[in-house]
Amino acid sequence: MAAAPKSTAVELPPLNLQTLDIPIIGDSGLICHAWSKKARQQMLDKQMKKAAQGKAAKDPWMNFCETLYWLDGMPEKPTEDDVMNGRFGFPTVAFKSAAITAVTSTGGMTKVMARQCFHILGEYVEILGPPPSMREDMVRIAMGTADIRHRAEFETWGAILRVQHNANVLSAEQVISLFEAGGFGVGIGDWRPEKDGVSGRFHVARDGEVMPCR
Repeated sequence: MAAAPKSTAVELPPLNLQTLDIPIIGDSGLICHAWSKKARQQMLDKQMKKAAQGKAAKDPWMNFCETLYWLDGMPEKPTEDDVMNGRFGFPTVAFKSAAITAVTSTGGMTKVMARQCFHILGEYVEILGPPPSMREDMVRIAMGTADIRHRAEFETWGAILRVQHNANVLSAEQVISLFEAGGFGVGIGDWRPEKDGVSGRFHVARDGEVMPCR
């Protein structure tokens, strides 16, 4: 009669969670492109099989304002003063995605491993620096049709990423290196290096560097 297999207890080491603040400084303009209320409604209407409505006249100012991530909520009819004095952010997931994508250039780590070992706290990271400006670009949309797009751009910017990581797997130095690599080769926002652009690049602030402010 075969002997019953012995059970082996598996001991998992406790998580060693640590939190660090990583200051970053933009190396090229950050182009925002939040989903507007109108775009979300159009997507919902299409999924609900509602009849498409005619295109409304372009409103460059409102299109510009709607590309921003307003931390205190966008006013119904934002003014220039609202933009000058507003607080704006950018999704934390974009910064994490940049760091995760950069894993492929560091070696010795997989994306799955890196994704599980650190998180950026909060839904948005506040963007520090002067108010955004409006940029106008010619773009190609469906079927190669040309269109004019108005978006917000932070030409000088910075941010402080509050990162929680499992120090049993990734040291603080390794986490910082991931963001350094992600800021150089991947970037965030529209027209970033990952998408063959030049915008949205950043680096981890060095000792003595002054963070952008209003």
